[in-house]
Amino acid sequence: MTITRAEVQHVARLARLGLSTEEMDRLASELDHILDAMQALRQLDTSAIPPTAQVIPLRNVMRDDVSRRSWPVDEILANAPATHDGQFLVPPVLD
Repeated sequence: MTITRAEVQHVARLARLGLSTEEMDRLASELDHILDAMQALRQLDTSAIPPTAQVIPLRNVMRDDVSRRSWPVDEILANAPATHDGQFLVPPVLD
């Protein structure tokens, strides 16, 4: 399968990419190479391979959520440059 320069230009326009003539020619060549590799993979017999969503097993790396006492609010607010009613006081971002 061959990718034409017009197809690259169409996809670049859809992606809102401003490509030069050299970039379009290079991308057409690279996309041709990728499609050739995919065509070679299509010729492999994969009937004995079950479909998978992941190639490696997933495992949860998160720690257990354990409740614990937090720092006292007074100690935390003591480090703030400005506070109001037990909260950090910051300058407004939007007027």
